Amino acid sequence: MHIVLAVLFLLVAILAVISVVRQLKFKNLFALLFSGLTAVAFGFFSIATLISEISSL
Repeated sequence: MHIVLAVLFLLVAILAVISVVRQLKFKNLFALLFSGLTAVAFGFFSIATLISEISSL
């Protein structure tokens, strides 16, 4: 069941990375900061959840 959570976290992280690239083009630093923090946080938790689930098999 946690695999579904990890995949959802990964999708949010990918969307945040797309947002980072987009905000770099628009030079919007405030949105860039929040997009970057979102990408790092959700990316970390998705990878940590995947590693936790794979190691418990």
